[in-house]
Formats: sequence, structure tokens, C-alpha cells
Amino acid sequence: MNQLAKIEASSLRKEVVASLAKRESFEDTESLFEHFAWFYIFCREQIFRDDTDRMIKALWPQTAPKPGAQIIELGCGPGFYSSRLAARFPEISVLGVDQSDRQLERATEKARSLGLGNCYFESVNVLDLSQADSSFDILIASRLFTVLSEREHAVSEMFRVLKDGGRCFVAEPRYVFWASIPLFAMWLLAKITRFKNGYREPARATVLSATEFENLFKTQPWKRVKTWQDGRYQYALCEKG
Repeated sequence: MNQLAKIEASSLRKEVVASLAKRESFEDTESLFEHFAWFYIFCREQIFRDDTDRMIKALWPQTAPKPGAQIIELGCGPGFYSSRLAARFPEISVLGVDQSDRQLERATEKARSLGLGNCYFESVNVLDLSQADSSFDILIASRLFTVLSEREHAVSEMFRVLKDGGRCFVAEPRYVFWASIPLFAMWLLAKITRFKNGYREPARATVLSATEFENLFKTQPWKRVKTWQDGRYQYALCEKG
């Protein structure tokens, strides 16, 4: 190995180590979505837009999903969409993943109360999914990128776990003010209830422009990518070829 190659390899190792250290530090820091799970659950179930019908129309415009189809929801929170899809289509299997144990407890309780034997939940980091390559037919995610800095890595994980021909549906807020209200409220609650805190989430949400949103999905070799806007939200529908 020549000197230049050694320098490049050393630099790459440092970048990897720094990235892993940053991620471990992030995971060790307390989360607003865990500490104030009750508040975010209220927002998700009572305030945020319900895109269930829009999601179904985009993913299955002419027919229902095939029996046995495997669905995964990233950043599922209290299982809002996971439980809705599982209830609407009992012949499919839905897995919701999130890092908040309290949100997942709510999701599991909800699925159990609705008698959904086809809906499951796991504690998983969306940046390091434990699921194998080409595991799912459909992937959904809503409001995932508002607090997630490694967005390109998340999209690469989406691409990895989808089967060939699999599709993903992603919904994201368009306006910083509206997207930041839940974060601002949780930070306010944190300051009222705790003098010192070290939460991982920012006080202000990240919102992508239409061009940034479209380019984010172009980082992977999708067969088809469609993005569009509707009111306060923007959407992406991608197919893996």
C-alpha cells in the first residue's frame, strides 16, 4: 500500500470511528419523545394529519395489497399508521419500529386492544435496521426527517430492506413553524419540569425544500421516484427496481 492509500485509509477509519461515536453519544442522550411520550402520542393521534387514505391510494391505486405482504413503518411512534393498515388489511403483516419504549408500549397496547394479530412492534434504530436485506414489500414513514440528521443514511436503509419491486411512501411537513410546534412544546415542558436536561432532539424541526426532498431520494438507485406537495405536507413514493 502506497503512502497516499495509507493516508486515505487512515482518514476513512477516523471518519467511521467519529460517526459511530457520535451515534452512540446520540443514543445515550435522553429523548423528548421518551420522556414526554404522552404529549407526542396526543399530537400524533389528535392533531397531525391522518394520511392513511392517501397512503393506501398511492401504494395500492387499483387493488388491495397481496395476502402475506410484509410492511414496515419507520419511526412508528404510537403505531398510528401501523395499526390502521393492519386493521384495514388483515391479510398483511405490519412491523412498526421506533426507539421510544413508551411509544412502543402504547402501540402494542393499541394493537392488542384492537385484536390485531398481524401488527408487531420492535425497538430499532432506523439508521441501523436489524432486518435483513430485501425483507419488505412496503415501507412507510411519516415525519421521520424532522429530527433525523443522517437522512441519506436512513434512505439507504429504506432501500436496503425493501424487496425488488418494493415501494416506500414518505410524508414530511413543509413548514418549519408547524413542524416545530411539538418540539417547542416538549422543550418547554422539559424546562418547566427539569432544571437541567440533555435531550437529543433540537428545539426546531428540520424541513426540506421541495428540491432537497426530491434530491434526498435520488441518493439511491430507485427505479421510480415521485414527489409532490399537498397543503402543509410533501410526499415521496419510490419503487425499488
